[in-house]
Amino acid sequence: MVADERRDLLTAAEMLSAADRVAVLTGAGISAESGVPTFRGEGGFWRGRSAMELATPGAFASDPKDVWEFYRFRIAGLADVRPNDGHRALAALEPRYEKFWLVTQNVDGLHRAAGSRRVIELHGTLAETRCRSCAYRCASADLPADPVPLCPDCDDLLRPDVVWFGEQLPPEALEGADEAVRECQVMLVVGTSGVVEPAASFARWARSRGAGIIEVNLEATPISEVADVTLLGPAGAMLPKLLELCG
Repeated sequence: MVADERRDLLTAAEMLSAADRVAVLTGAGISAESGVPTFRGEGGFWRGRSAMELATPGAFASDPKDVWEFYRFRIAGLADVRPNDGHRALAALEPRYEKFWLVTQNVDGLHRAAGSRRVIELHGTLAETRCRSCAYRCASADLPADPVPLCPDCDDLLRPDVVWFGEQLPPEALEGADEAVRECQVMLVVGTSGVVEPAASFARWARSRGAGIIEVNLEATPISEVADVTLLGPAGAMLPKLLELCG
């Protein structure tokens, strides 16, 4: 471990050790270390189509079969994916604090699989499917094999329980994230680009309320501008080191 990295890890560990209320914000970077495709930016294509174009209400309305093929591909791809050491380190941190919030932009369920309990899924989860009209929902693993599954209660289309581009975030998730931003003494930001709103502003809002900010990422981001310390490296390596120094 180089001297600068050791110094930054000690600074971050001191901040976490002195806190009673800690919030964590995670993005695609931590899941990419487990082999989950990000489907953003260069290479974000599926069968020659932009994956981001498929993740819209309009795409589902015009071609639900193609959208479901894409999401079944994603759901099936998660079957063999496991949490990495970064996910596990965050789960181990949680019981140390009076209050702990793990706010994630990821839909892969890896934080829950790692043992985290207080998870706020801003963009929903691939593990669940819901009716677009009524309150029916089920586990995605229990979906019928039909190319476009229908709701058994109202016969309308079922859809993945994720937030598509152009849709509002779930109110309960926003309320949980707002509580985390308002009450945390330290916010740990892991593997997020810091450009997708509203999550991109969480660190700045927490900072404006007096919280310390720790960033873990492979490279500097807009969040680095407000971070007390930025740990450059993969979450799967940095978070276990940080956990060990927290005692």
